[in-house]
Amino acid sequence: MRFFVTLEGPEGGGKSTQAQRLTDHLKNRGQDVLFTREPGGTEIGDQIRRIIMSLENKSMSPEAEFLLFSASRAQVVRELIRPHLERGGVVVCDRFYDSSLAYQGFGHELDLALLQTITGFVTGGLVPDLTLLLDLTSELGLERRKQDGRWNRLDDYDLAFHERVRAGYLQLADAEPERWVRIDAAQTEDEIQSQIRAAVDLRITS
Repeated sequence: MRFFVTLEGPEGGGKSTQAQRLTDHLKNRGQDVLFTREPGGTEIGDQIRRIIMSLENKSMSPEAEFLLFSASRAQVVRELIRPHLERGGVVVCDRFYDSSLAYQGFGHELDLALLQTITGFVTGGLVPDLTLLLDLTSELGLERRKQDGRWNRLDDYDLAFHERVRAGYLQLADAEPERWVRIDAAQTEDEIQSQIRAAVDLRITS
């Protein structure tokens, strides 16, 4: 069946791990599943990802950051996501356009309405069927990022930025309660995965 689920949330919430575990779960249930991520997922997107994440590019403007994310998003939607959905498959995506609304919109305080307009053009109006918000405090999330040794340019923004991002996610979720499910990412990995599977299985089987 055609179904598009995205995982979102602040840094350190374990989205990548949980997205891969969800993909494996759905495959075991016989679903035709595509797993991808943002930024990246395609050869072009992975090149853009390296530019965005590099600590060598701290001078990058918020506007350039948003447009680079959007370029990667346009490519993965056209090359992978939309074709798979049109074939009736399931797509699991580690971040999607809500990340840009949270990070560049709320975090960098760019014009949210303008970002939404550009995003509509980039995605062709594609909206996830379900978005899982893996939520946790900024302090805990950043501490986890420091411990896992994968600190990048976005992690390196100050605490106030990350707190605006988290607040933005919560506001986005409140605005579309039928699409979003909030999960406490301070729980154990297995507890989080159990709640993710319950939310996804409910939507897919209903």
